[in-house]
Formats: sequence, C-alpha cells, structure tokens
Amino acid sequence: MSVITTLHINFRGQAKEALEFYHSVFGGDLVLVPYGETESGQGPDQADQIVWGQVMAPSGFHVMAYDIQDSLPYAAGDNPFYLSLRSTDAAELEQLGTALAASEGVTVHVPFGPSMFSPYYGKLTDRFGVTWIIDVIVPWG
Repeated sequence: MSVITTLHINFRGQAKEALEFYHSVFGGDLVLVPYGETESGQGPDQADQIVWGQVMAPSGFHVMAYDIQDSLPYAAGDNPFYLSLRSTDAAELEQLGTALAASEGVTVHVPFGPSMFSPYYGKLTDRFGVTWIIDVIVPWG
C-alpha cells in the first residue's frame, strides 16, 4: 500500500459534533471513540469527548478529528490541525517517521511505538511548525 495523508482536525469538545456534521454531508463511515472507552489517562471531564474519530467516504473524502487533551493549550486557529501520515505498511512508515524525527529542528511529542489504536504511532512537530501524526492503519472496532 502507498502512504496517504489525512487532515486531522483538533477541537476542544466539538469533535463529535463536527464529525457527525461532515458525515451528514459526505456520507461514508463514521467512527467516534470517546476518551472514556480508552486508557488515555484523561480525567472524567473528557470521558464523553473524542480521543479519535474519522469520516471516510467512498468518494475519497477522509478527515480525522479529536478533542485535544485538557492538559494541552488550545486556541482555535493556533493549533487547529495535524497532518496525519498513514499506511498499512509499518516498514514504510517506520522509514518515513525515522527520517522526519531525525530532521533538524524537530520536536518529538510521542516517540514511535505501539499505542492503544495502532501497532506503530508517533507524533512530532517539524521545523516548519507542522505537527505530524504517523500511524499504521488498522481496523477499529
């Protein structure tokens, strides 16, 4: 499989509403995973908020979103999105993720490794201020 990029939008408590709206417009499959169904370490105030969600339509439309953790600063417009780099090919993602992580001026937020929703996941911000989410695609559910 080739690598794809997907817009990953960040919200503060509005991810479910936004994803449901995009689903009503574009159709396809809707996935909503609340913090309360994961071992995310978030407090009870975020139990019903979305730790990971997506709309994927047969037309090719694909968007991911989540409610940013309460512990992180958030101002709409300051950190509204991540660029998600995804593939079913773990070796290809590992090669690309390693190259991004080794680049000058990078900040690694989550070192590469397994996560609750992917066998290979990492998060970093490159020297241009773009935050990347890198993960192996696996079926959810």
